[in-house]
Amino acid sequence: MTLNESADLIEEGAASIQLAERPTRPATLTTETFDVIVIGGGQAGLSVGHHLKRAGAHFVILDENARIGDSWRKRWDSLRLFTPAKFDALDGMPFPARGNYFPTKDEMANYLEAYARRFQLPVRNHSRVERLFRRGSRFVARTGKCEYEADQVVVAMAKYQQPKVPSFAVALSPEIVQLHSHAYRNTDQLRPGGVVLVGGGNSGADIAMEAAHGGHKTFMAGRDNGQVPFRPERFWGRNLFMPVVIGFVFHHLLTVKTPMGRKARPAVLSKGGPLIRVKRCDLAAAGVERVPRLVGVCDGRPLLEGGRTLDVANVIWCTGFHAGFHWIDLPIFDGEGEVSHRSGVVKSQPGLYFVGLPFLHAMSSSMIHGVGRDAARIAEAIRLRLGLHLLR
Repeated sequence: MTLNESADLIEEGAASIQLAERPTRPATLTTETFDVIVIGGGQAGLSVGHHLKRAGAHFVILDENARIGDSWRKRWDSLRLFTPAKFDALDGMPFPARGNYFPTKDEMANYLEAYARRFQLPVRNHSRVERLFRRGSRFVARTGKCEYEADQVVVAMAKYQQPKVPSFAVALSPEIVQLHSHAYRNTDQLRPGGVVLVGGGNSGADIAMEAAHGGHKTFMAGRDNGQVPFRPERFWGRNLFMPVVIGFVFHHLLTVKTPMGRKARPAVLSKGGPLIRVKRCDLAAAGVERVPRLVGVCDGRPLLEGGRTLDVANVIWCTGFHAGFHWIDLPIFDGEGEVSHRSGVVKSQPGLYFVGLPFLHAMSSSMIHGVGRDAARIAEAIRLRLGLHLLR
């Protein structure tokens, strides 16, 4: 991003602020003051931190996990990234694997931990932000033990904070094991018998394959969003399609700056992306049956669109997440509850930024290499607001 573009972001963020009356700080809390508060210590927060440190900013990174990388470690055991290592590095530190290797979730977690250690980033674990608000002209992030004040805040988190399950799930028979993909680790958690994966995306496809290979009669319910026409791990996928699709189309062509990107963005955010690693033929070969979407419960059993019920022992909800931003006590949400921002800059709250949201700026914004570019752009806008020297 050029200096002029960064200056434009700052100017657009200089709208007037309507300050609400706030109670005074509780006497039991301690207060610390920084130039910038970064909320979230995953790849987005660490990448922002790297660029802020290069600029000489006084900042802190607050993360609720016990250990850096835990948001990856807590995912299902067999998970591998959909992108190879050459697309999985943050700025300043290559991923320690050959370029076409697809890292496991634990390898990604360990990389993030090593990244924070290498650049001595000021991460504070066990620091869950319970409320973000304004007191006077400053932002305040309150945790259980402390209040952190700053003129600028970066919410460096994806929208995958609170598992989303339909309300009718409570009507399912208590004999049926219910898990959200967020809590699923492996097939040892499942009862003998059938399994229905609710949701037609990549998580659902991965777990469906695992359940079928584990001997379960497996169904996959939900919309078919298509599939990419290549296998990422094979020759043409590694050497042509991945660089073209992931490296160029998702990163440079499908952005909020292009007509094609602006047209694609609503569909991507509402419907999700196509299958990447697992293909329709893989599901069929494993015995996974694709069925219509699940619309309710009949006699304690999952009810499909069209009236069919499934006699299964397990339901795994791959139905997405709520953003989980209820703790942000600021008027930044639109009529649908989405954050109103422009490429991560909240115009109505000068000094407030987001990194890590899906399609924040481009289709690649939820991928490691896209997060890095977004973080660098936001950090540059912050540097200009703080009047710091050029990045070293």
